[in-house]
Amino acid sequence: MKIIKTNLIDCYILEPDRFGDNRGYFSPFFIEEEIVNNSLAFGRVAQCSRSLSGKGILRGLHFQKGDTSQAKIVECLSGAVLDVAVDIRVGSPTYGKWTSVLLTPENGKQLLIPRGFAHGFISLEDNTLFQYLVDNHYRPSEEDGIAWNDPDLNIDWELSKYGIDEPILSEKDQKRSTLKNSPIYFNYGGE
Repeated sequence: MKIIKTNLIDCYILEPDRFGDNRGYFSPFFIEEEIVNNSLAFGRVAQCSRSLSGKGILRGLHFQKGDTSQAKIVECLSGAVLDVAVDIRVGSPTYGKWTSVLLTPENGKQLLIPRGFAHGFISLEDNTLFQYLVDNHYRPSEEDGIAWNDPDLNIDWELSKYGIDEPILSEKDQKRSTLKNSPIYFNYGGE
C-alpha cells in the first residue's frame, strides 16, 4: 500500500496494491497491520457504511463531537467523487486548511481522515457508491458540521469542471455554520 502525505497533518491518501491479470484484479482494501506499522491515526474498524448519491449531491462537511469522534477511511466503489477533508483542530499548524482528492474505482485511491477533521464529498456522477470504514460508531446526537461553502475555507469543489451548477444538499447541510462561528470541539495534541 502506498501512503501519500497531503497538505494536512495526519491526513493521507492511501493507494492499496492491486494484483491483476486479464481476468481483473485483487486488492486488499484495508490491512490493519499497514495502518499500525505506519502510525496512522485510525483505530480499529467499528463500522462500515455506504451511501448512494446522484450527480451533484454534496454530503458534508460532517464530523462527530468528543468521545464519539471518528477517523474514516473512505473510497468510491462506483461513479466518482471529489472528497474533501478540513482540519478543525485548534492549534494545529493546518487548522482551517483543506485538501481534496478525486476518488474513483479506477484510480483505487482512499482518503484517511483522522479525528478532529470535517469531511465531505460531492458526487460527480449518478449512481455513485461511496464506502466508509470508521473507527467509532455513528451517534446521531453527536453529529455536527460546518458549511460546505464557508468563505474563510474557500474550498474549491470544482463544480463548473464537472458541469454542476448548484450542489444538492440535505436540509441540515443547508443550515450549517461557518468554522469561525462554530464551537471548538477539537484541540491539536501533536508536536
